[in-house]
Amino acid sequence: MKVWIDQDLCTGDGLCEEISPAVFTLLDDGLAYVVEGDKVFNDPGGAEGKAEIPDAELEGVIESAEECPGECIFIEAE
Repeated sequence: MKVWIDQDLCTGDGLCEEISPAVFTLLDDGLAYVVEGDKVFNDPGGAEGKAEIPDAELEGVIESAEECPGECIFIEAE
């Protein structure tokens, strides 16, 4: 499963990072981005920045998507 964020919809609330910090991070621009290991997909533009969801983080990623006020987190099955 993969996850990506549409930065055009992101409110910068930070709930995703709070719920699943291994997968999400907020950068200096105040927007959330996905993380895969040491790589931050910090080039806004949508689905090109898909990160693999570690099995241990799947529940947190789903919760983040459900709680996101901007509804900007997208989860895709491979």
